[in-house]
Amino acid sequence: MSGKFKYVPVRAVLLFFLCVLLSAVDAFSQQRSAGFCGSPLNDLYILLKKEKFQLKCYNEPGLAIKNAAPGSGVFIVADGYPKQGKVIKAGDLLIAKRKRLRLYVEYPNSLAGLNISDTVTKTKLERGIITSGVFGEQLKPMSLLGINDCHFFKVKVQHPLIVIGKVAGFSKAEYGIDDIETNPLLFHHDGMLVAMTKLSNFATGRYEPQDSWMSVMEYVVSWVADMKDFHFNQRLAYVSPMYAENTPLPENARKISIEKGVKWFYNGRFFIDSSWKNMMLKYQGDGSNPFGPPVSQSLPNGDGSLGILEGHASTIYFDGTQQYRYWMRADVQGESAYALAAAGSYLHKEEYYKVAANLADYTFYNSNLRGGAKNDKDSSAYGLIGWAVTHPGVFYEDDNARFLLGMIGASAYMNTDKWNKEIAEAIMGNFRTTGKQGFRGICLDEKDIQKLGWKHFWDSDLVNPHPHLESWIWACYLWLYDKTGYEPLLTKTKNAIRMTMEAYPGNWKWTNGIEQERARMVLPLAWLVRVEDTQEHRQWLDRVVSDLLKNQDASGAIREELGDPSKGMYNKSLSNKEYGLHEAPLIFENGDPVADMLYTNNFAFFSLNEAAHATGDKKYIAALNKLADFLTRIQVKSEQHKDLDGAWFRAFDYKRWDYWASNADAGWGAWCTLTGWTQSWIVTTQVLVQQDQSYWELTKRSKINNQMPQTVKIMFGNEVK
Repeated sequence: MSGKFKYVPVRAVLLFFLCVLLSAVDAFSQQRSAGFCGSPLNDLYILLKKEKFQLKCYNEPGLAIKNAAPGSGVFIVADGYPKQGKVIKAGDLLIAKRKRLRLYVEYPNSLAGLNISDTVTKTKLERGIITSGVFGEQLKPMSLLGINDCHFFKVKVQHPLIVIGKVAGFSKAEYGIDDIETNPLLFHHDGMLVAMTKLSNFATGRYEPQDSWMSVMEYVVSWVADMKDFHFNQRLAYVSPMYAENTPLPENARKISIEKGVKWFYNGRFFIDSSWKNMMLKYQGDGSNPFGPPVSQSLPNGDGSLGILEGHASTIYFDGTQQYRYWMRADVQGESAYALAAAGSYLHKEEYYKVAANLADYTFYNSNLRGGAKNDKDSSAYGLIGWAVTHPGVFYEDDNARFLLGMIGASAYMNTDKWNKEIAEAIMGNFRTTGKQGFRGICLDEKDIQKLGWKHFWDSDLVNPHPHLESWIWACYLWLYDKTGYEPLLTKTKNAIRMTMEAYPGNWKWTNGIEQERARMVLPLAWLVRVEDTQEHRQWLDRVVSDLLKNQDASGAIREELGDPSKGMYNKSLSNKEYGLHEAPLIFENGDPVADMLYTNNFAFFSLNEAAHATGDKKYIAALNKLADFLTRIQVKSEQHKDLDGAWFRAFDYKRWDYWASNADAGWGAWCTLTGWTQSWIVTTQVLVQQDQSYWELTKRSKINNQMPQTVKIMFGNEVK
């Protein structure tokens, strides 16, 4: 080599690199620092500390501004939300401007240069709408944000980043925002970033979707801390799925799911106790608006003798608590009794049996659900079960069917024949008000039944290929036929099933989606194979199951799907104005990655188990186990909200792995729970799957045939052979 190597001492090299490292650390420290005016319990504060931010904390905006270094950032959050807006003095704003501070200000009730309203506006169905491209490709303009129980001050500004308004859509405002009133929520003003509500309440207020909110807060932090493209490495959530999508499940995960699922009935204080019965009656009212705040954790649980509440509505308050549905429905009583009895058997906890038995006694003997004309042998309404204590003379056959299936299952687990008389009478009470083609319609009213007589309905020519409303009462008829051999049950049911399958899929009616209709139809088809195992019956079953499973995701979730709009009872919102006016699907269009645990996945879970055991089909078994694991993973986990821990919400976005969907069906929307429809069928089917058993096998030893001769005599006399 022509050049000479110059020796540099190792100590000098190490010293040089140490200086570089310390400079980098110092730069990182300065970069990840800011002033913070607000409580250390604030969600943003907690998350920033997790990200190793150096935060200088102050109680007053003026102090935070005065002590901030020139050119630095300050977060001023709304501790008094929603009762108190933030007050920032004009003089402090002048100081901030001179020092070139980057201020993030939340919920100001006055701010220099802005004409802010004197009163707070509270939202109900409105959602946040992205109106700028600053949040990146993952959160484009017209993307939607859930801001629960949002309180805000109205103001008019140009070019807001986020506005709030009532719009239709699943993940974006499908009809735009030109036809609705909108109000700014986040915008830049005079060198500040201003939020007219408390955006930093994202975890406490359970704002959804979480990934979208992280994008919003990353923009806020990037701007305040002057950090380009800042990204959070961690999340903060007080309600989350039990397991991540790809985390291997523990060996005992399904058992834990059952334990938590049944404990949730108690965590939620859903069993009415005499000490707070009057509060329940107050909120229940006449049943038209049975909503109220959550039952306090300080109140005692009842023992089932006064019944069980429905669960949560889909309304979440700003503090993360959730509205309750204070309503006493018969179906919920029977379904919950089934869940308690199943869990009692599986977990060897006989104390659950007592509560289950009390729920049954309450419905049959100690309420108006089976009282009055329904308990008069000379009445055409004899044997029927009222819809709810506020509507004891309304009879939905599907609600009767689920109540009855719950009671049959509970009886089997508790090895009792105590309610066989009432069960037989209820099935046959429904049967004799079913038309000659095997259909019964949406619901019947006691006044009409009494006026027209049961034979009027028995002789009707009604045709109604609508499985959500019709199919599970057919399952009850097939079950009772198998136990008694009473031929009319089979003949009429087979005819209705045949006509329904001939109408599939183009002429099926659907309620909130076509996929739920398939899920409901699987059960009677599986039990038809049980009583008549023919090639045609197996083909019917396989056709519906195969179509159902076309929408099963790799995660195990069964995706919602809309049918022919002309056949839908509750279709998607056709305009922004229509959003929230009636029951509605969770999706806006087919392909939206949403699983529904109120109408589809819950019932598909139970039905697939019956189909798998009836046929031994490996495809059904594989799908069943995938669905079982999915439901195990998405069960709610929450230390902060005990009334939610162990529940299943109605909606789950399996792509985001988050609780998100359209909340147009506000009462039964994305975050509702139900002690009956949802919780009970998932818990009980988890038990059946764990024990490799079907409901059909579980209940095969029923002695209900002992009640059949007398029941037929009472119901039909000599009019029907």
